[in-house]
Amino acid sequence: MQLLSPAIALFRAHQLNRQMREIERCVRALPQRSLAQLSVQVLREIGLASRSEFPHLYGTAPEARYLPWGQGTGAGFERARSDNPEVALRGIALWLAVAYHETKHSPQDRLLPQHRQVLHLLNELKRLHRPAKSVAESWMNAGATA
Repeated sequence: MQLLSPAIALFRAHQLNRQMREIERCVRALPQRSLAQLSVQVLREIGLASRSEFPHLYGTAPEARYLPWGQGTGAGFERARSDNPEVALRGIALWLAVAYHETKHSPQDRLLPQHRQVLHLLNELKRLHRPAKSVAESWMNAGATA
């Protein structure tokens, strides 16, 4: 098993890296309005995944719990490539949420670069999700600077 685990981790790192490039390309092709929707959906999916018993298996059928990795990234990747924009956004959000949780506390060092890539993309989406100031708050801040 000591020889098999690193081999499985190497294959998984390669698979996630390949999928990450495609997901990133899909995100970069989205219009600004869709990016704002995506940032909300990703935040929601990460929250839902974190509340599940096994966050890295979010989107995986219960009977497939004992596979080396979950099916959430595969399902999200297929949906992200859809021609339907809503399905594609949900697929990207699912993929990012599952990949985040799968690589977050991985004991395999080979998955650290994938985690950094996911964090980088999530950070970009997070910057889009900052709530706008309310009218009263902006008015109060304008008065303080005068």
